[in-house]
Amino acid sequence: MFAVAPVAAAAGLGGLSARGAPEVYRRLSKPRWAPPAAAFGPVWSVLYVSIGAAGWRLFENSGPRTRSLHLAQLALNGAWPAAFFGIRDKRTALTLIALLDGAVAAEVLLLRRADPVAAALLMPYLAWSAFATALNVSVSEPR
Repeated sequence: MFAVAPVAAAAGLGGLSARGAPEVYRRLSKPRWAPPAAAFGPVWSVLYVSIGAAGWRLFENSGPRTRSLHLAQLALNGAWPAAFFGIRDKRTALTLIALLDGAVAAEVLLLRRADPVAAALLMPYLAWSAFATALNVSVSEPR
């Protein structure tokens, strides 16, 4: 349950908040390296499976501190789309995603000894989140 429910909640909250994301994303001024909107769904689908697998492993192999951190980063994950696509507040979204980056990095560091496989499962998520942070910084509303 720990592996599925929190991930599904983050994905569901993020998905509800990002219903208008394709239109908002289309209208943004983006850098050349920005992926097409169609890339986000498949990438997040794979990442959520990996996050769920890491959650299953860390529930079995770690303590309450790591479990709490896992839940906190998923809450930040679910909140970011609401800030960026929902209320369209780039500064708040940037704050949330920077906190997300830090939380996932801290989780990876905590897990690297206790469960290196779980830490490895979270590395693509950390990389994508860092990429999304750079994208968050780089996009702007059209003038």
